[in-house]
Amino acid sequence: MPVMKAAVITRQGAPVAPNVQVVDDWPQPTAGPGQVLIKTEAAALNHLDLWIGRGLPGVDLKYPCISGSDGCGIVESVGQGVDQSWIGKRVVLNAAMPVADPTRPQSNPTLPDLRMIGEHEPGTMAQNFVVPAQNVLDIGDANAVDAAAFGLTHLTAWRMLWTKACLEPGQSVLITGIGGGVALAALNLARHFGCTTIVTSRHQWKLDEALKLGADHAVLDAGEDFSGEVRKLTGKRGVDVCVDSIGRAVHQSCIKSLARGGVFVTCGCTTGPDAVTDLARLFWNQCSIIGSTMGDMNEFGRVVALFTCGAIKPVIDTVYDAAEAPKAYERLESGEQFGKVVIRWP
Repeated sequence: MPVMKAAVITRQGAPVAPNVQVVDDWPQPTAGPGQVLIKTEAAALNHLDLWIGRGLPGVDLKYPCISGSDGCGIVESVGQGVDQSWIGKRVVLNAAMPVADPTRPQSNPTLPDLRMIGEHEPGTMAQNFVVPAQNVLDIGDANAVDAAAFGLTHLTAWRMLWTKACLEPGQSVLITGIGGGVALAALNLARHFGCTTIVTSRHQWKLDEALKLGADHAVLDAGEDFSGEVRKLTGKRGVDVCVDSIGRAVHQSCIKSLARGGVFVTCGCTTGPDAVTDLARLFWNQCSIIGSTMGDMNEFGRVVALFTCGAIKPVIDTVYDAAEAPKAYERLESGEQFGKVVIRWP
């Protein structure tokens, strides 16, 4: 059986980085029906990679395993039913695979159950990975490291801002926790469409970096209610949209920062899911709270087009060689990164 190099999470535990080992004898996958086999050029880490290492409630993870939900590479072979013209093309991955559920025929067809490459299926942190052909896009001669860093975060931010919050050009956007992948992607997209952006962080240096990228305003999150500062920056009006993945620690500040009719949209809760909210403020100001997760291939195609035409480029913190994969996980786990952590594969 052919083997390959892979960054393997050997067992469950925290911190995750010490449990990551680079091996040379991991079984190489083959493309099944409807799939393509991709030779990995670059793969990027997400916070999901840490949750895979720590364990996810309700998900039966088997160790050792390969994480990774962002990847770019060259199609080496295709499975039954896939056009041979895919071979040799550089592609980028949408890791979210829709799953039909015949037991729920009335479920919303636009919100299917999802299986994630890098969570439910082996991920991109290896020399090769397989994925349904319908989940990749041809990106021509685009930079592979940039493409790997772009995919999941910008897809997530696109759905949050445009599909869910229905953001319009020129509106105001509050983005919490700047420095993380989704937050920086949201900043990228909001700036591209001419929105006024306010970012928060616990670290002044991250705020300084965001201002260099073009954020209009920066608010230091000192662990207290920052909504007064946001309202001051907006002439007491508040923001039209708040993009958050922090959760409990900042939720109330975010709700109090919204303008009348404002939208709070969340894709995560790294500080905890049990936030306290203000229902009176929500109904009196007719605000909305919306959850959002990743995106479909139509949304992926729209946002990747902004990348391939050069309109938007991801922010990259560090690029590691494959042999340094444990250091990449350690960098992400430290929380000190500003932008994406990427692993380049041989």
